[in-house]
Amino acid sequence: MLVDTYGRVATDLRVSLTDRCNLRCTYCMPAEGLDWLPKPELLTADEIVRLIRIAVTQLGVREIRFTGGEPLLRRDLLDVVGRVATLQPRPQMSLTTNGIGLARLAVPLREAGLDRVNVSLDTLVPERFRKLARRDRLADVVAGLAAADAAGLRPVKVNAVLMRGVNDDEAPELLRWCLERGYELRFIEQMPLDAQHRWSRDGMVTAAEILDSLSAVFDLAPEGEGLRGSAPAESWLVDGGPGRVGAIASVTRPFCGSCDRTRLTADGQIRNCLFAREESDLRTPLRAGATDEEIAEQWRAAMWTKKAGAGIDDLGFLQPSRPMSAIGG
Repeated sequence: MLVDTYGRVATDLRVSLTDRCNLRCTYCMPAEGLDWLPKPELLTADEIVRLIRIAVTQLGVREIRFTGGEPLLRRDLLDVVGRVATLQPRPQMSLTTNGIGLARLAVPLREAGLDRVNVSLDTLVPERFRKLARRDRLADVVAGLAAADAAGLRPVKVNAVLMRGVNDDEAPELLRWCLERGYELRFIEQMPLDAQHRWSRDGMVTAAEILDSLSAVFDLAPEGEGLRGSAPAESWLVDGGPGRVGAIASVTRPFCGSCDRTRLTADGQIRNCLFAREESDLRTPLRAGATDEEIAEQWRAAMWTKKAGAGIDDLGFLQPSRPMSAIGG
């Protein structure tokens, strides 16, 4: 197993397939983009599948989440998903995406074996979307969500980040829109993972503020810790259900004590925490001919050193040098 000194066991693997993205969201990267990883540094499809196989068959991983950057930009995505779907035991597979291109790929992804998707959508106002993402692609995201639902990639989850003075008035409307379509909405507190290192607590809309704005319009009933388990989102039934809404309060209510995640970056580095400032290199031993057992042991060693908490709620917190697009969610 992938266990740490605090007894936490990692069974959820986040796999970043690329650091590239086709949006330029203001809270993630500058308008001109970033210096992308050189192709030789990226893991190949064979290397990705091998590492996932080791995680699933030797280390107890049960869930795979493909991330980026934007994972739909990876040309061999369908091949990777299809090969992972043949593993025994078969892991649950999901994908986090900005939704652009999902209208075209939803059915092929489902046929390849993907179980569900998370789609980022921070606003329903076209002009705000253009300002936030620096691209006029709201219609493509909406179409991608509908295609995912029609393809059976359910539950379709929508991730929204609210920013003070930008879209912090949209929580009720976003929830109403998602409920009408059967999507599960989760609000995520803005985290210090932007490439510009301009994140500030003052600009972050807290989960408590979001819930207050929702409670003014909807009746929210907490589902409780028993149902949450190791999930990062706290959830509430809306108006008696079956619709629900979630909040991921990474900053104000950290959930490090129940974390079950391990992360593999697009260039083959293991991160035992999203906010870690250290990484463990698996790409080098992988390409040097290490056996599956040797790689598994190095992975275990990387997880053993996981800290008790991310420290994001500490005033002395230092932001990771890599931004979210390079880490993978």
